[in-house]
Amino acid sequence: MTETTRPIRIGTRGSPLALAQAHETKNRLLAAHVHLRDEDIEVVPISTKGDRVQDRPLSELGGKGLFTEEIENGLKDGSLDIAVHSMKDMPTVICDGLGISCLLPREDARDAFISHKAASIETLAPGMLVGTASLRRQAQVLRLRPDLRVATFRGNVQTRLRKLEEGQADATLLAMAGLKRLGLEHVVTSPVDNLLPAIAQGAIGVEARLGDAAMAELLLAINDAATWHCVTAERALLAALDGSCRTPIAGLATLEDGRIRLRGEILTPDGSEHHLVEREGPVGDAIALGHDAGAELKRRGGPHFFTS
Repeated sequence: MTETTRPIRIGTRGSPLALAQAHETKNRLLAAHVHLRDEDIEVVPISTKGDRVQDRPLSELGGKGLFTEEIENGLKDGSLDIAVHSMKDMPTVICDGLGISCLLPREDARDAFISHKAASIETLAPGMLVGTASLRRQAQVLRLRPDLRVATFRGNVQTRLRKLEEGQADATLLAMAGLKRLGLEHVVTSPVDNLLPAIAQGAIGVEARLGDAAMAELLLAINDAATWHCVTAERALLAALDGSCRTPIAGLATLEDGRIRLRGEILTPDGSEHHLVEREGPVGDAIALGHDAGAELKRRGGPHFFTS
């Protein structure tokens, strides 16, 4: 960087978790490129519609793009150079002219169960209320425990924890990855090992303008190959399903000895019906594995799973 060159500007949502993810990206860039100084990279918080509107479920507002539109506009008009996102919030189709250039090493992809009244979902008393903004989590809870109640529970991590303390729900589910990145792992009652997470949960993606060779080179140095392959498979599954924010979809890919194991699930919102598939194959077939798994889920579920 020179005195006449402005800093690299990282666009991000303004929540504590989003800022933590942006600063992790900044720190990884600084560590990978010794010529960069702290002042050469600036984190720029952006307010998104998904953050501003808190009184309605995301599915009523239009879905995942609510957390990315304003930030992506900054990339397109050149006021931002890169953007940091939770990959589980990214729409299946990325805006024209933009793309995910790298993924940071994935954190714990599981959900976390948090409650002062029970040790797990299984031990909640009948009729207890689980608060969550995720239709996937609501459907999975009702599949596991149809005798429980679920309610929309929106806000950032700290807001949801406060609502739980205030007694607005008996339990909630949050991403283990976010809690760990915020140093809040101590609030977890128990990790959830028997439910699949959201597609790409725990993965941080860095978005940039296509054709920006200099930025692509900087980002390549911090890309995590294992995360890239696994998230590629998961997002290929999502693309094959062509699911909306109203469709409860879960999936997780893991990588071992050059082979990907992918599990995917679709549910009805009330949890009364669900379908689970699994695929395994070489890492080079990540996209094909995802598409094949998604196509089978779509066949099994039928049109009623994907109506808006």
